[in-house]
Formats: sequence, structure tokens, C-alpha cells
Amino acid sequence: MVTINSDATYDPWAKIYNDYWGLRYCKHILPHFEELLQQYNVHQGANILDLCCGTGHMAQHLIEQGYQVTGLDISEGMLQYARENAPRAKLILDDARFFNLPSTFHAVICPSGSLNHMMNVEDLTKVFAKVYDSLLDNGVFLFGLTLEDGYKSWNATISDGDVKDDFAWACCDSYNPETKIGQFKITIFQKVEESWQRLDINNLIRGYSRTEIVTALESVGFTNVNIYDREGNVADAEYNLHVIFSGRKQSK
Repeated sequence: MVTINSDATYDPWAKIYNDYWGLRYCKHILPHFEELLQQYNVHQGANILDLCCGTGHMAQHLIEQGYQVTGLDISEGMLQYARENAPRAKLILDDARFFNLPSTFHAVICPSGSLNHMMNVEDLTKVFAKVYDSLLDNGVFLFGLTLEDGYKSWNATISDGDVKDDFAWACCDSYNPETKIGQFKITIFQKVEESWQRLDINNLIRGYSRTEIVTALESVGFTNVNIYDREGNVADAEYNLHVIFSGRKQSK
């Protein structure tokens, strides 16, 4: 058996995301984002940027609802699947911290919690600034994020996985509440000819507080910042798990 080590990139586990998580996340998360888009008067025909679009399941669903969708992701592996899953979407390979798109979007969404992969407030603020610049005046930014308490269930046990004749994988999550850093480990075994290859992937995440997120949003110009729970209801002050943030770009 050959063992291959991987750094914290997303290409090696694009197949897992596509086959096991992409559609599941879309079904569970996107309906609440759609309701919020309607509340913010982002209707059919609007131009939406799907930030960190992954394998394109959410982009395709939005296109089917009548939106114009651009997907942006840092992983070419993810985008290869997105081209198949969302053939009518415009797809862009770029880093969420550094992309430059004209101010043409009525809304930018990032539903799946991808921004927890930004490991410090400085990088997160860079993302927020790029999103702000890409929005039309009065445009809305909606994104999912896991706050600090939402990672307390990450206790270094296997959380997901599957075994097939030529492919097996397992996911193990852990979180340190003192450093606010979590590890998202995936081990993949794939049969190649008569031997098995092992691939170990370790991605890091960061848990944030409400105050850190709101301060960063407001620092780049967002106004009317609101916080919702995962179901799209206004979150009370004590709720500190999986949330949806919204912010408006100021009208000139």
C-alpha cells in the first residue's frame, strides 16, 4: 500500500464532496437562503454570486429557480464537478480573498460554512471587502458560518465515511475551544490496479464569535447586519451555533 500526504487543499476530496455532501447540503441549507433572498427582494432573474461554490449543486438549483448564477471556488477539482452539475453557471477559479469582479451582483451567497476555513479575521475581512466591491448598491450578502459553540461536538471521533470495493474513506473532526482551531481530517483508500493507495488530508477551520464577524462586516461598509439561525429565523442573543449572517451594501 502506498501512502500519500496532502496539504490543506480541496482537490483530493472533491469526489467525496460531490458524491456525499454537495446535494445533501443543498437540500438542507439552500431553502432557508432562498427564503431570505425573497425577504431581501432578490427575485428571479437577479444576478447571484455563489462564493465557494464547490461542486455546483446549489448553483444549479438557483438557476432552476430562475436566477443568473456565477460560481467561484479555489478548487479546480470541485469546479470540474460543478461544470457537470451546473452547466449553465458561469464558473470562475479564484481565491475568495483576492478575486476582482465588477459590481454587478444583486446578491452574494456562501451557504455551506466555507468561510470557517479562513483562519484569521484579517483574511475573513479581505473576503468581505471583495464581496462588498462585487455587489450592486443595496445588494445583499448572505453567508453561513459556524460560531464557537457549534464546534463543541467535534470530539475526535469518526463522523462520516463509506466503504466500497475499490474506494473507502472516513472523516474525523476535532476542535480546541481555547485556540478556536479545529481539524477536519479525511483518510481515503483507493484501489489502483492491484494495490491500495492511502491519502491523508487535514484541513483546518476557525470558530468565530458574533462580535468578530459583525465588526469585520461593518469595517468594510456593510450595514443592516442581521443574524439568523440555520432555519432562517432571527437568532436570539444566546444562540451561538450555526448561523446565517446578512449585510447590505450601502446605496450611494
